[in-house]
Amino acid sequence: MKQTIAHIALVVEDYDEAIRFYTEKLNFTLIEDTVLSETKRWVEVAPPGSSGTTLLLAKAATDEQRSRVGNQTGGRVFLFLHTDDFWRDYNDLQSKSITFVRPPSNEVYGTVAVFQDLYGNLWDLIQRPGF
Repeated sequence: MKQTIAHIALVVEDYDEAIRFYTEKLNFTLIEDTVLSETKRWVEVAPPGSSGTTLLLAKAATDEQRSRVGNQTGGRVFLFLHTDDFWRDYNDLQSKSITFVRPPSNEVYGTVAVFQDLYGNLWDLIQRPGF
C-alpha cells in the first residue's frame, strides 16, 4: 500500500492577499489558481524545490470558518517549513518583515525559529541536521 498527503487546507480571508503573501514573502510557487464558482477557487502553493504536499488556500465561507483563520491549531505551531539553509531563509524572511515570535535556537532536531504568517498561524522554520 502507498499513500501520501497531497494537500493541507489553510483557511484564509482572501485568496489574492494569501497568494501575494505566500509567493512574495515566503517565495512559494503558485501551483494552481482555478476558478470553481463566483466565490470559490482552487489555489495551491508550495515552497521552492518542493515536490510533495501543497498548501490549499481555502477562503473561509462561513462564520465558523472565519473564526478559525489564523488559529487553526489553537495557538500551536501548525506548519513546519524545512530548509537547506536556515540563516539564508531566516534573514530573507526578516528582511520582508515576517514576524518571528520565537528566536532561533539550536535543538536536537535542528536549528529552528517560529514565525507567523499573514493571519497569525505559527510556523517552524527548521534546518534539520544533514538536510
